[in-house]
Amino acid sequence: MYKTPDVLSFGVVFLCKFNVYKGVFYVIIIVYVKITYNIGFLRERTEYGFLPILEAGMEQYVIKGGTKLQGEVEISGAKNAALAILAAAIMADDVVVIENVPDVRDTRVVIEAIKDIGAYVEQIDKHTFKINGKTICSTVVDYEYIKKIRASYYLLGSLLGKRRKAKVALPGGCNIGSRPIDQHIKGFRALGASVAIEHGMICADAEKLSGSHIYMDVVSVGATINIMLAACLSQGSTIIENAAKEPHVVDVANFLNCMGANIKGAGTDVIRIKGVEKLHGTTYSIIPDQIEAGTFMVAAAATAGNILIRKVIPKHLEAITAKLIELGCKVEEYDEDVRVIGSEKLGHTNIKTFPYPGFPTDMQPQISVLLSKCDGTSIVTESIFENRFRYVDELSRMGGDIKVEGNTAIISGVERLTGAQITAPDLRAGAALVIAGLIAEGVTTIDDIKYIERGYEDFDIKLRGLGANIQIAKCEKDIRKVELAIVE
Repeated sequence: MYKTPDVLSFGVVFLCKFNVYKGVFYVIIIVYVKITYNIGFLRERTEYGFLPILEAGMEQYVIKGGTKLQGEVEISGAKNAALAILAAAIMADDVVVIENVPDVRDTRVVIEAIKDIGAYVEQIDKHTFKINGKTICSTVVDYEYIKKIRASYYLLGSLLGKRRKAKVALPGGCNIGSRPIDQHIKGFRALGASVAIEHGMICADAEKLSGSHIYMDVVSVGATINIMLAACLSQGSTIIENAAKEPHVVDVANFLNCMGANIKGAGTDVIRIKGVEKLHGTTYSIIPDQIEAGTFMVAAAATAGNILIRKVIPKHLEAITAKLIELGCKVEEYDEDVRVIGSEKLGHTNIKTFPYPGFPTDMQPQISVLLSKCDGTSIVTESIFENRFRYVDELSRMGGDIKVEGNTAIISGVERLTGAQITAPDLRAGAALVIAGLIAEGVTTIDDIKYIERGYEDFDIKLRGLGANIQIAKCEKDIRKVELAIVE
């Protein structure tokens, strides 16, 4: 975080002992910087307009509900795939070009972190990066912002595979429940690494890495990917049983294979890896984001709209599609597009989250908001994370009728939601509350949109393109202006 010195004391010394005019100028500049930073206007920019890594001070979404979303929206690259692929790109000592990188806060943090350890990074355009890991000069990843995202641990696997040692700050991320790293540690140790947690850092090193037979005690996307990263440059063969099958696991495996790795079985529960001596450069395009696509599908259903969701892989959306059809929506699938047509009257259903190909936990908050306006009573069971119902209190303030018992939410449909001042508790819950604002009567203001910006590129812009009445306000004065403009 940027720090500024004590303006008054420093300025007074300057005024008294040196040049009066320079002293006044210094005070004005520093006061301006402090004020603009505190209200969220101080920005780091690049040629392609990347938003800042700094957390926006008081930025909020202001939404006027009641508009049916209509039109087309293009889906960005998958955030969860991009984070692992960016970390994996440093494993080659050649140029790697990665396309379709989503412009979100989390990817910017990983990019800055790999720059920080010496990797060459060039931004070709808004969504394309050229990376070369040959210039890496450190295996210690303690970049300030890396502690705030969960995917920081992928740099552990990539550096361990490439340099046989790594020290990475313990991961952060959204507070949606316990996400232990024991399966990561188990996998690294099985490959021959010694692993310890010291002073808030995960420390791993090995004289050599050797292939092993690893059984995952629980299905873990992060651990599956991390073990793949380390194992693809180990000696011998590695088998991962009970592996995660999510689309971004497959995407990371495909990317590594394009760099010369030998990975088979990704997308099944048994992955087989033959270690290779080194990886080489490649050009690779990241798959579309299934959760962003699913969010817009639910938004279409909730607003009784009609949205063509472009540049998706329909197979990745099958669990979401099935539930929307069950509720009474019309879903049309094309080669790379999906159209969702909502209805004023939707039925109820029961949902239980499971690892892929089951209903994704990252879509549970969004579908729950939709169910809050459906006829009848629905039951949603969360089987992945124990703290994923943090949005319920906020939705209740808008008139939602949800009772949570353990890992189950009982949702009774209501005739209407009403606008309120609410707070986004995490990434997916934040997106769900935006949908709630879109269907509520009146104006809804959502605080802490920094969480939403972690995983959704230009969310408000894309929604406005579909007819949504949503704006970003950056300070109290802006909020009042936006509210008045929206109401008018």
